[in-house]
Formats: sequence, structure tokens, C-alpha cells
Amino acid sequence: MKNSTISDALLVSEYMKGNESALCDLITRHKQRIYSFIYSKVFDRDVAEDIFQDTFIKVINTLKRGAYNEEGKFLPWVMRIAHNLVIDHFRKNNRMPKFENNDDFNIFSVLSDGAPNAEKQLVKEQVENDVRRLIQELPDDQKEVLMMRMYKEMSFKEISEQTGVSINTALGRMRYALINLRKVIDKHNIILTN
Repeated sequence: MKNSTISDALLVSEYMKGNESALCDLITRHKQRIYSFIYSKVFDRDVAEDIFQDTFIKVINTLKRGAYNEEGKFLPWVMRIAHNLVIDHFRKNNRMPKFENNDDFNIFSVLSDGAPNAEKQLVKEQVENDVRRLIQELPDDQKEVLMMRMYKEMSFKEISEQTGVSINTALGRMRYALINLRKVIDKHNIILTN
């Protein structure tokens, strides 16, 4: 049977039974995609290579422990490991990627990203969870305006009518919400990947 027709799940199960070459097939099959994903975050070939190797060390250790149970979703699982290692790399080096905070609310640009592929979907979910957690720390009036604007896509006029405050007050709350969100992001050392 040609290797390209064998599913990831079958290769994983072959490797877990002791067939070392099955892992080589998996790495060869997904190397380009995983490496490109890592490189797109760190923009450094040596660092990307290190993180790529660390990713597969984790994969091998997990498989050898028999702790893998992703039901055939091998690539998203490996992407999640790679994504976490990228975050660890930034935290360890205390080097936050650039994060824009202007009137276009670019912080949320990653949340509305058309039809995301597997790795973008993982990053998107991670960022959405981080952002939701951060929003919970905002004062209620700012949180309300932010939720209406970002999640319900209401205009400032609609927000002003629904909350009973002037448009300027609604705009001001949104501005303070973003300033505070930035402070919370810095405080928690959270990385918003886009």
C-alpha cells in the first residue's frame, strides 16, 4: 500500500506498535505545513527549526507513553503542540509580538478571518478564549460596550440608544476598554497571535 494513501491514524497506530518508519512518514507528510506555521510566528529559521524539533520530541514522548487519543486528528493535535511551544518561546524570551491597538480594533482582526484552515482555526480559538477571559476583567460599563461592538456588531449609535448614554460616552468607554485590555494583556503576558 502506498504511503500517501495510508491515513494519519493508521500511521500513528503503526508507530505505537513499534514501526519506527511510520513516524518518518508522518513527519515527512506534515513537515512543510507545521514548519511554515511555526516560521510564520517566529520569523527566524533557527528558532523555527528548534521549535519544530521540540514539537516532534513532544509528539514522540506522548505516543510512546500511549497518551495519544485524538481519534485521527493528528495534524490539529501537532499544530496545537507547536502553537503552545511558540507561546512558550515568546514568554521565555519575554519578547511579545507586535500588537496594534488603534481605532480599527486590530486586536480583533484575527477573530473574523473568513474560512480558516486547521492551524488558523486553532490559533483563532486560542485567541478568542484569551480575549474572552481578558474581557471579563474589564469594568462592567466598558465590558458592555465592547461586547455590543465586537460580538453583536452594533454601531455606536445603537449602543448609545441601548445603554442610554451619549455616543461620545459610548466611544469613550470603548477607548478605555481597549486601553485597559492592553494593560491586562501586558499584566498576564498574553500573546495575541495573528
